[in-house]
Amino acid sequence: MRQIGYVVRDLDHALLNWLTLGVGPWYVLRGQSQSGLYRGQPCTVPISVAFSNSGDLQIELIQQEDDTPSIYTEFLATGRDGFHQLAWWANDFDTALQSTQTAGWPVVWSGGEEGGTRYAYLEPPAGPATIIELMEVTPATPHMATLVRQAAEGWDGSEPIRSVSRG
Repeated sequence: MRQIGYVVRDLDHALLNWLTLGVGPWYVLRGQSQSGLYRGQPCTVPISVAFSNSGDLQIELIQQEDDTPSIYTEFLATGRDGFHQLAWWANDFDTALQSTQTAGWPVVWSGGEEGGTRYAYLEPPAGPATIIELMEVTPATPHMATLVRQAAEGWDGSEPIRSVSRG
Protein backbone atom coordinates (compact mmCIF):
# COMPACT_ATOMS: atom_id res chain seq x y z
CA MET A 1 0.00 0.00 0.00
CA ARG A 2 1.44 3.35 -1.05
CA GLN A 3 -1.36 5.85 -0.62
CA ILE A 4 -4.55 6.55 1.31
CA GLY A 5 -7.17 8.68 -0.40
CA TYR A 6 -9.85 10.97 0.97
CA VAL A 7 -12.77 12.40 -0.97
CA VAL A 8 -13.66 15.77 0.48
CA ARG A 9 -16.33 18.39 -0.11
CA ASP A 10 -14.00 21.34 0.65
CA LEU A 11 -10.34 20.89 -0.21
CA ASP A 12 -9.18 24.05 1.58
CA HIS A 13 -10.94 23.04 4.79
CA ALA A 14 -9.46 19.52 4.57
CA LEU A 15 -5.98 20.97 4.01
CA LEU A 16 -6.30 23.11 7.13
CA ASN A 17 -7.39 20.08 9.16
CA TRP A 18 -4.37 18.06 8.02
CA LEU A 19 -2.01 20.99 8.62
CA THR A 20 -3.37 21.24 12.19
CA LEU A 21 -2.23 17.63 12.62
CA GLY A 22 1.25 18.62 11.46
CA VAL A 23 1.00 16.88 8.09
CA GLY A 24 2.49 18.83 5.23
CA PRO A 25 3.56 20.43 3.07
CA TRP A 26 0.78 19.85 0.56
CA TYR A 27 1.26 19.86 -3.21
CA VAL A 28 -2.03 21.09 -4.70
CA LEU A 29 -3.24 20.76 -8.29
CA ARG A 30 -6.42 22.75 -8.92
CA GLY A 31 -8.76 22.76 -11.88
CA GLN A 32 -7.71 19.39 -13.25
CA SER A 33 -9.84 17.27 -15.54
CA GLN A 34 -10.06 13.53 -14.96
CA SER A 35 -11.58 11.32 -17.64
CA GLY A 36 -12.33 7.65 -17.48
CA LEU A 37 -15.03 5.06 -17.44
CA TYR A 38 -17.43 5.24 -14.51
CA ARG A 39 -19.39 2.02 -14.18
CA GLY A 40 -18.81 1.40 -17.88
CA GLN A 41 -19.80 4.87 -19.14
CA PRO A 42 -17.44 7.65 -20.31
CA CYS A 43 -17.10 10.36 -17.69
CA THR A 44 -15.07 13.54 -17.29
CA VAL A 45 -15.00 15.43 -14.00
CA PRO A 46 -13.25 18.59 -12.84
CA ILE A 47 -11.22 17.93 -9.70
CA SER A 48 -8.63 19.47 -7.45
CA VAL A 49 -6.20 17.18 -5.65
CA ALA A 50 -3.57 17.56 -2.97
CA PHE A 51 -0.71 15.27 -1.93
CA SER A 52 1.43 15.05 1.18
CA ASN A 53 3.18 12.32 3.12
CA SER A 54 3.18 11.02 6.64
CA GLY A 55 6.30 8.88 6.75
CA ASP A 56 6.30 6.67 3.67
CA LEU A 57 2.52 6.81 3.28
CA GLN A 58 1.25 9.31 0.73
CA ILE A 59 -2.05 11.04 1.50
CA GLU A 60 -4.29 12.24 -1.32
CA LEU A 61 -7.22 14.63 -0.95
CA ILE A 62 -9.72 14.78 -3.84
CA GLN A 63 -12.45 17.36 -4.35
CA GLN A 64 -14.75 17.04 -7.34
CA GLU A 65 -15.75 20.53 -8.45
CA ASP A 66 -19.20 19.75 -9.86
CA ASP A 67 -21.97 17.18 -9.41
CA THR A 68 -21.35 14.99 -12.49
CA PRO A 69 -22.05 11.38 -11.50
CA SER A 70 -18.70 9.76 -10.68
CA ILE A 71 -17.02 7.52 -8.14
CA TYR A 72 -16.50 10.64 -6.01
CA THR A 73 -20.08 11.98 -6.07
CA GLU A 74 -21.33 8.43 -5.50
CA PHE A 75 -19.35 8.33 -2.26
CA LEU A 76 -20.43 11.82 -1.17
CA ALA A 77 -24.09 10.94 -1.87
CA THR A 78 -23.91 8.43 1.00
CA GLY A 79 -23.61 11.42 3.33
CA ARG A 80 -19.95 10.80 4.04
CA ASP A 81 -16.75 12.48 3.09
CA GLY A 82 -13.24 11.54 4.13
CA PHE A 83 -11.51 8.16 3.91
CA HIS A 84 -12.33 6.56 0.57
CA GLN A 85 -9.55 4.41 -0.83
CA LEU A 86 -6.33 2.53 -0.34
CA ALA A 87 -3.95 2.59 -3.30
CA TRP A 88 -1.32 0.23 -4.58
CA TRP A 89 1.17 1.23 -7.27
CA ALA A 90 1.86 -1.56 -9.75
CA ASN A 91 4.99 -1.99 -11.83
CA ASP A 92 3.08 -4.58 -13.90
CA PHE A 93 -0.36 -2.97 -14.10
CA ASP A 94 -1.86 -5.53 -16.49
CA THR A 95 -0.95 -8.51 -14.30
CA ALA A 96 -2.13 -6.77 -11.12
CA LEU A 97 -5.42 -5.78 -12.74
CA GLN A 98 -5.93 -9.31 -14.07
CA SER A 99 -5.46 -10.76 -10.59
CA THR A 100 -8.17 -8.45 -9.19
CA GLN A 101 -10.47 -9.42 -12.04
CA THR A 102 -9.81 -13.11 -11.34
CA ALA A 103 -10.76 -12.45 -7.72
CA GLY A 104 -14.06 -10.98 -8.94
CA TRP A 105 -13.47 -7.36 -7.94
CA PRO A 106 -15.45 -5.09 -10.28
CA VAL A 107 -13.74 -2.06 -11.81
CA VAL A 108 -15.96 0.95 -11.09
CA TRP A 109 -13.72 3.80 -12.32
CA SER A 110 -10.75 3.52 -14.67
CA GLY A 111 -8.74 5.56 -17.11
CA GLY A 112 -5.37 6.71 -18.33
CA GLU A 113 -5.26 4.47 -21.38
CA GLU A 114 -4.65 7.36 -23.77
CA GLY A 115 -1.12 8.34 -22.80
CA GLY A 116 -1.69 8.92 -19.09
CA THR A 117 -1.03 6.87 -16.02
CA ARG A 118 -3.46 3.98 -16.03
CA TYR A 119 -5.58 3.48 -12.93
CA ALA A 120 -8.49 1.35 -11.81
CA TYR A 121 -10.72 1.79 -8.79
CA LEU A 122 -12.04 -1.56 -7.64
CA GLU A 123 -14.83 -2.52 -5.28
CA PRO A 124 -13.64 -5.35 -3.06
CA PRO A 125 -16.45 -7.57 -1.76
CA ALA A 126 -15.34 -6.81 1.80
CA GLY A 127 -12.32 -5.16 3.22
CA PRO A 128 -10.67 -2.26 4.91
CA ALA A 129 -11.73 0.35 2.32
CA THR A 130 -14.70 1.25 0.16
CA ILE A 131 -12.41 1.35 -2.87
CA ILE A 132 -9.04 -0.16 -3.73
CA GLU A 133 -7.08 1.87 -6.26
CA LEU A 134 -4.54 0.27 -8.54
CA MET A 135 -2.21 2.75 -10.26
CA GLU A 136 0.38 2.06 -12.90
CA VAL A 137 3.96 3.04 -12.06
CA THR A 138 5.34 5.24 -14.85
CA PRO A 139 8.66 7.09 -15.09
CA ALA A 140 7.01 10.15 -13.47
CA THR A 141 5.61 8.20 -10.48
CA PRO A 142 8.83 7.84 -8.47
CA HIS A 143 9.82 11.47 -9.13
CA MET A 144 6.60 12.98 -7.76
CA ALA A 145 6.42 10.46 -4.90
CA THR A 146 10.00 11.26 -3.90
CA LEU A 147 9.42 15.01 -4.11
CA VAL A 148 6.36 14.85 -1.85
CA ARG A 149 7.94 12.40 0.64
CA GLN A 150 11.22 14.32 0.94
CA ALA A 151 9.39 17.63 1.45
CA ALA A 152 7.51 16.09 4.38
CA GLU A 153 10.67 14.76 6.06
CA GLY A 154 11.62 17.26 8.73
CA TRP A 155 9.15 19.83 7.35
CA ASP A 156 9.46 23.06 9.37
CA GLY A 157 5.98 24.40 8.65
CA SER A 158 7.07 26.77 5.89
CA GLU A 159 5.15 26.92 2.60
CA PRO A 160 2.38 24.63 3.85
CA ILE A 161 0.47 24.72 0.55
CA ARG A 162 2.45 24.52 -2.69
CA SER A 163 0.54 25.00 -5.92
CA VAL A 164 1.70 22.96 -8.87
CA SER A 165 0.40 22.46 -12.37
CA ARG A 166 0.29 19.26 -14.34
CA GLY A 167 2.37 19.58 -17.46
